Amino acid sequence: MSHSIVLLCIVIAVVSSCQSPKHADLVIRGATVWTGDTENPTASALAVTGESIVYVGDDEGADHLIGDDTRVIDGTGKMVTPGFIDSHVHFLTGGFRLSSVQLRDADTKQEFVNRIAEFAESVDPGTWIVGGDWDHSLWGGDLPDREWVDSVTPSNPIWLNRLDGHMALANTAALTAAGIGNDVDDLEGGSIERDESGRITGLFRDNAMSLIDRVLPEPATELQDRALGAAMDYVAAQGVTSVHDMSGWNISYDALSRAHSLGQLRTRVYLAHPIWKWTDVKKMIDESGRGDEWLKIGALKAFVDGSLGSHTAAFYEPYLDSPADSGFFVVDMDELGEVAADADSSGLQLMIHAIGDRAIAELVDMFANIELRNGPADRRFRIEHTQHIRQADIARMASQNIIASMQPYHAIDDGRWADSFIGDRVSTTYAFRSLLDGGVRVAFGSDWFVAPPTPLEGIYAAVTRRTLDGANPNGWVPAQKITVEEALRAYTVDAAYAGFDEGIKGMIRPGMLADLVILSDDLSSIPNADIADVVVENTFVGGREIYSIEN
Repeated sequence: MSHSIVLLCIVIAVVSSCQSPKHADLVIRGATVWTGDTENPTASALAVTGESIVYVGDDEGADHLIGDDTRVIDGTGKMVTPGFIDSHVHFLTGGFRLSSVQLRDADTKQEFVNRIAEFAESVDPGTWIVGGDWDHSLWGGDLPDREWVDSVTPSNPIWLNRLDGHMALANTAALTAAGIGNDVDDLEGGSIERDESGRITGLFRDNAMSLIDRVLPEPATELQDRALGAAMDYVAAQGVTSVHDMSGWNISYDALSRAHSLGQLRTRVYLAHPIWKWTDVKKMIDESGRGDEWLKIGALKAFVDGSLGSHTAAFYEPYLDSPADSGFFVVDMDELGEVAADADSSGLQLMIHAIGDRAIAELVDMFANIELRNGPADRRFRIEHTQHIRQADIARMASQNIIASMQPYHAIDDGRWADSFIGDRVSTTYAFRSLLDGGVRVAFGSDWFVAPPTPLEGIYAAVTRRTLDGANPNGWVPAQKITVEEALRAYTVDAAYAGFDEGIKGMIRPGMLADLVILSDDLSSIPNADIADVVVENTFVGGREIYSIEN
C-alpha cells in the first residue's frame, strides 16, 4: 500500500471518529423529544458530546453511545425541548429587580405604601429605591401620588415604575434631587401628571421619565455583576438558554462583556443597543466583529409609542375611558425613519417597539420605505410587542417578512381590563392566531422585568388565554388561541430565526448546540390547562447543566 493511501486511511478514520463519537458525554433516553425539526419532529433519545448534539433518534441508537463516563438520564414520562429563547428581555434590569421592593401584587393602596416603607427601613438614607413594578388596576385604578409615600421615604428618593415600564412614580426627595418643581414643562412624547392646582403628583410617563432617569446614580460594578448573576440563575430555572436583551448601552454591555471574558456567562445573549447609537455599534462590529455564540451585537432598539396600561400606546381611535386621548408617539417618525434607514444600510437589525394600531401601521410603512430605499436584503425587521394590530396590517407584515416579537403573558395580564380601554379592538389584540394564519412569523418572549421570564407560563397563556383573574376560563378572545406546538416553535425555532441563529440553535438536531430543557411532563399529552403545573427539571447550555430541580 502506498504512503498516500495509508495517509488517506488515517485521515478518514480520524474524521469518522469526530463525526460519530464512540461514547457521548450525555444521553437522554425514554423521553418525548420535541425537536422542532420538521424533517425529524419527534424522537425518544438524544446524545451530546462537548457542546453539540450528536444523535437524535430512538433509544437503541443512543445506547450504542453510552460509555463508562456517559451521564444517562431516564426521560420516561418527561419531555425534552430545545432551550427556550426569550426574544425580548431587559436582562440586567430584571436582575436588579429581583433584589428591589416587590410591588407587582400589592392590591391595596395601604399595601403599596407599607411595602415601600418596610423596604426603605432596610437601606441606608440617601439610597435610591427603584423598580417596584406596581399595578394600579389591582387596587381599583387610582394612580399613586407622591403624598402617599413621602412620609415613609423622607430620606430616600424613590423612582418606582408601573409594571409596563412606561410610567413611574417619584417622591418629593426624587424631585428635589432632579431639580424639578411644579413649573417644569412637559416633554414631547411624554407627560407629567398634575393635580387641579398644578402640583406635580410624582407620576411621569414615557419621554418625561428621562427627567428623573438622568439623575439616577449608576450601580457599582459589584452590584451590576451580582444582578447579572441573579438574572442568569433565574432564567435558567425557567428553561431559558438564550435571550434577546433590549437593555442597550453602558452598564449592560460592560457587565455582559466582563462575565464573558471570565467565562461566566450561562445564558446566551443577543444584545440590542439604542438605535441612536448605531454608528458606535457599526464601529464596534468593524473593529471586533459581531461576537460569538455567547454574546453578540448587531441589533438596534427604538420606540414608536408607549403602552396600553399607561394610555400612551398610539391608536387611530380614542381610549373608551378617555375620549379625548388616543395615546401618542414618543418619537418623530420622519427622524426615526432616516436614522433607521442609515442603520439598515449598514446591515444592522431593527427591533422597534410598537403597541397601538396606529403605531404599528406607521412602523410597517416605515419598514416598507426603508426596503424601497436600500433594496432587497435579509433584514428580519421586528415589531416588538405587536399588541393591538389592525387586520389589514397583518397581510402587510407577512408580505414584508416582518417578524412579530410578542409576549403571550401580557395577553392574560392585560386581558383583565383591556376591553374597557379599547372595546371591540381587542378582537385583534395579541392576535397570535390571526398572525400565524396570515403568514407572519411570530417569536415569543417575556418583556422581563415587565412580565416574568417564564416560557411555560407563556405557552399556557398562548394556548388557553385564561386571564390571571380567572374571569375567562374559556379564554379571553378565544379565537386567537394557538396550539402547543405553535407556541413551542415561537419560543425556539422562530425565536432563533428572529436573532439570525437558526443555524446553531432552536432545534434538536445533530450539529446544533446542545441547549436543552427537560420538562416534568409531555406538553402534547396533557390538557392545556395543566401546562401551568409543568415544571422545568433540567436546563443545559452547550451540554453543560446550568439548572437542576434537584439542587
